[in-house]
Amino acid sequence: MDFLLTLEKMPTWLAEDNEAQYILKADQDFIKLHHLIGRQITIEFQNQKFCAHCGNQFADLFRMGFCRNCFFTAPEAGESIIRPELSRAHEGIEDRDLEYEKSYQLQKHVVYLANSGDLKVGVTRAAQKVNRWIDQGASQAIVFAETDNRFQAGQIEVAMKSYLGDKTPWQRMLKNDIPEIDLLSEKHRLRDKLEGELAQFYSEDDHVQQINYPVQEYPLKVSSLNLDKEGKIEAVLKGVRGQYLIFEGAKVFNVRANTGYRISLSYS
Repeated sequence: MDFLLTLEKMPTWLAEDNEAQYILKADQDFIKLHHLIGRQITIEFQNQKFCAHCGNQFADLFRMGFCRNCFFTAPEAGESIIRPELSRAHEGIEDRDLEYEKSYQLQKHVVYLANSGDLKVGVTRAAQKVNRWIDQGASQAIVFAETDNRFQAGQIEVAMKSYLGDKTPWQRMLKNDIPEIDLLSEKHRLRDKLEGELAQFYSEDDHVQQINYPVQEYPLKVSSLNLDKEGKIEAVLKGVRGQYLIFEGAKVFNVRANTGYRISLSYS
């Protein structure tokens, strides 16, 4: 089968057995990746790149798959996307587009604890928390706080970063080098670190979400594939975790990091 597609973040969901499911959106179809694990995959870069925001073609793309102009002007790439504590929509203060910022920032958010190679804290919209955990390759996660807007969640995340990190150790995650962490105990331990008005947002939801990934074999070390340098990937797909495809030979490919790249994909 042959497909043409422009890469973007893979849509995900959690099956009843707590296994993450992934698709790639091709021009005329959806590719269910769990059906391709164990098969020979060929990905070939078509030497075209399209901005994920304006859709125009560029010789190169900036961060998030945006062209340089969109990255510095589009509200989808505003400061509060990366740093929630900078959100100002709750004050009616515009960064780039107040209506967009209100719709994005003035909704329920969660601060969570996750284990994806180490204990980390993060922020996401409540409606898409499980998708966020899958995107980061977390083996388990728990809600730490529930807030009314993005700014409040950002304030809590900043406070928690004094006690734990906020980055995913992606190489450990892709090797399945995951330490045993009692997330519920960690949540209870960190509760006392919430001070003042932030304490009211502590969540009583103590459910620890377990997440499994469709991986046949984890590598002992990882080496990233680069379409700009290699142009073509031909290898057996061993699994999918986070937003990475894991291939035989300890090679990994970050789909989300290649947003906007036009490729062909075939398998046998």
